[in-house]
Amino acid sequence: MKQRALLTPAAVTLALATITGLAFLTAPASAPATAARQEAASRMPVERSLLVCPPPSSSDIAETTYTSLTPGKAGGHGSARLLTKDGKAVLEPKEPGKPVGATASGAEAPALTGVAEGVLAPGWTAQQTTKVSVGQARGLLGVTCTAPGTDFWFPGVSTAKGRQDYVHLTNPDDTVAEVDIKLYGPEGLVKGKPGTADTVIAVEPRSTVKVLLSSLAQEAHLAAVTAHVTTSSGRVGASAQVAEDGVGADWLPASAGPAGSLVLPGIPADATSVRLVAFAPGEEDADLDVRLAGPTGPISPAGNERLHLKAGMTASVDLGDVTRGEAGSLLLTPTDPKKAVPVVAALRVVRGTGTKQELGFIPAGAPVGARATVADNRSDSNDRATAPALTAVGADAKVRMTASPGTEGGTQEVREFTVKAGTTLAVTPPPVPSGGKGSYALTIETLSGGPVHAARTLSLPHEGIPMFTVQTFSDDQSTVSVPKAVEDPSILVR
Repeated sequence: MKQRALLTPAAVTLALATITGLAFLTAPASAPATAARQEAASRMPVERSLLVCPPPSSSDIAETTYTSLTPGKAGGHGSARLLTKDGKAVLEPKEPGKPVGATASGAEAPALTGVAEGVLAPGWTAQQTTKVSVGQARGLLGVTCTAPGTDFWFPGVSTAKGRQDYVHLTNPDDTVAEVDIKLYGPEGLVKGKPGTADTVIAVEPRSTVKVLLSSLAQEAHLAAVTAHVTTSSGRVGASAQVAEDGVGADWLPASAGPAGSLVLPGIPADATSVRLVAFAPGEEDADLDVRLAGPTGPISPAGNERLHLKAGMTASVDLGDVTRGEAGSLLLTPTDPKKAVPVVAALRVVRGTGTKQELGFIPAGAPVGARATVADNRSDSNDRATAPALTAVGADAKVRMTASPGTEGGTQEVREFTVKAGTTLAVTPPPVPSGGKGSYALTIETLSGGPVHAARTLSLPHEGIPMFTVQTFSDDQSTVSVPKAVEDPSILVR
């Protein structure tokens, strides 16, 4: 039998002091001390941000633009770099408030990962915009580079004929990430092809795996599918890339996480076709009211006022030209407020007709919160290529919108807007940098009221095709709550 070592009085004193020191930081305090800590808690800027950008395109004629910005004023110390997997820097911002840009051509442009530290970390944003001028899947593909994670929902993907939907999985870390993709169609979980059931996708360190979703499904030709991407180890950046023969191509970002109410912001005013795809991932059916928040208030689309979602089954609704010439946002709320069932959703949006169509997607988005930024906005003397839209939910809201300098110079422009509750404000014309050249970033701050949801449509027409992409604004999470530690020696007598 092993004997326990006896502690000397000095050792006892040292151990007690060590425990006491830890208690100052970790012990639960009495109610007054807890209240004091909460009052003393402050929000501090994050010190490190990580972004992942997927490979832009498999087309040899693709032209890609990267734009990056950390909002704020110049000053302080920090660094930021977006890198290829072999360590080559593509973008390297030097100071807050000034965007930087770069370009790439062809199908060889790789996925990028990057880290920002110090003053360049809070709110660091990067955008990847790719134009493919010709081909069955020509179009404008835009995506905001995102932080890696472990759980993603993609309502709106498809395994139908004429669609090529891929999920790009990028591992920014030094260890293998193990990923699972499940597909849910109108009848529930989609059976995998023989030999693919429960297959774990291994994504090697600092690499990307591109997964064709139709290759995972035993049942082909499903027009509306929800993909659920999870990791059992590690983390990845995940984005869905969609190409539809004869219509167009774009990125479908992940939907905001399952929630009882959702906002899908910024449907372009001239949308000719809007299709809602939604999914209830739990064990309960969901009944939702469907409304469009337009410039004067919310209205219910005729014939589509309500949506019933069976648990575990994907549903889709064709809303046609629901905006009718005025930009709007789709609101999904529980029919019975006492029975809010979490759901995810996205919109497939088409502009143009016939052979002059183009495709885009709008996932359910999180609110702007304190501050949110979308990079790569453009304008010229003939047409405003960027069209922001703001939607206030719950209460009137006041927001500040800042257009940064351009990547090639200029001076920022700041404007403020009031958005009435339940309405969508199309910001026309939007603020643009004075004397600026190149692309610029738009930053939105909520000053009062809300919450506010926002998106911007970037249009780059090509030979009569209304090429476009829509990106939503979500809180940049640039600050974290840091409670002030207080001494609480009473832990020693509990």
